[in-house]
Amino acid sequence: MKLVNHLNSSYIDAMNRLGGKRARRRVVAYVESYEDISFWSHLLSRLATPTLYFEVMLPSRQGLAKGKKVALANDLGPRLGNCMIACVDADYDYLMQGATPTSQQVCFSPYVFHTYAYAIENHQCYAPALRQVCVQATLNDHDIFDFEGFLAAYSEAIYPLFIWNVWCYRYGHYKRFAMADFYHIVQMPDLNIFHPERYLEQLRHRVNAKVAHLQRLFPEGRKTYKPLRQELAALGLTPETTYQYMRGHDLYDGIVVPLLTAVCQLLRGEREREIKQLADHEMQRQNELAGYQNAVVPVEEMLRKHTGYESSPLYRRIVDNLRRLIDSLAQQEQTAPPTPPAD
Repeated sequence: MKLVNHLNSSYIDAMNRLGGKRARRRVVAYVESYEDISFWSHLLSRLATPTLYFEVMLPSRQGLAKGKKVALANDLGPRLGNCMIACVDADYDYLMQGATPTSQQVCFSPYVFHTYAYAIENHQCYAPALRQVCVQATLNDHDIFDFEGFLAAYSEAIYPLFIWNVWCYRYGHYKRFAMADFYHIVQMPDLNIFHPERYLEQLRHRVNAKVAHLQRLFPEGRKTYKPLRQELAALGLTPETTYQYMRGHDLYDGIVVPLLTAVCQLLRGEREREIKQLADHEMQRQNELAGYQNAVVPVEEMLRKHTGYESSPLYRRIVDNLRRLIDSLAQQEQTAPPTPPAD
């Protein structure tokens, strides 16, 4: 058996102490996949101190296994501690509030930190940041679409059905109304960005019809639906913020990317027409157009890289939780007995 298989928080702590009092303390942070490393590394690097730093890595050193189950594997749980933490997507586990073993670990372990939103993609789709994403992708500051207003209205429209989806997972009926079924109803086909109200009206009709169907299918929900809705509200889920808690890749790939793509196409076309109109001659027109086209970037690339979500309340909750860990480590260092002098 290799020594690496026995790595745990105590081992990392012992290695830290071998470096002496002046050495920076290392905290290992396990994440689910390669795609998550950038998000968590950026967050944790901002919290590093002169005496502490984080090292983000995948939990498996013997292969390419990844995912939440690997990061929170049973043999890993006892290994977590002040010097070894797990950073994962909340998924529905946060909303389950301990209803499953995985949810218990995600919600209640002091060494497991999660996104609160369903996944990292939900943070990247934070509505107040989307206009700036379009500006950075197109170099055009013309405000032609109200992302915050639309996603708030979209969230309000899907909210009652989303509560039913969580209800089905909470009470073991997820096979009869799974996340994929939910997304099939709330997905966004071609949207006229100049008249989003037409899509929203159609969406409300689909949601109301499905809610009525679920009420007939699960009459027991009459007693449990409202208490669950109140419990989720206490966790931060409001009608206006539902999009932050729905499945991340559905929101990202099915709603926000198509929306941003449509807006950015208009903004790029607008800027290119402006260049053509203002150019004094053909050579200038070609040079300016080439320069502009080389300067802009695909909107999905910008959506992956931006950090405008750092002002969101859910992101701030992650930061606050990690700061409490850092404060705890600092207090331990202050109260630790002095190292005995060498003989």
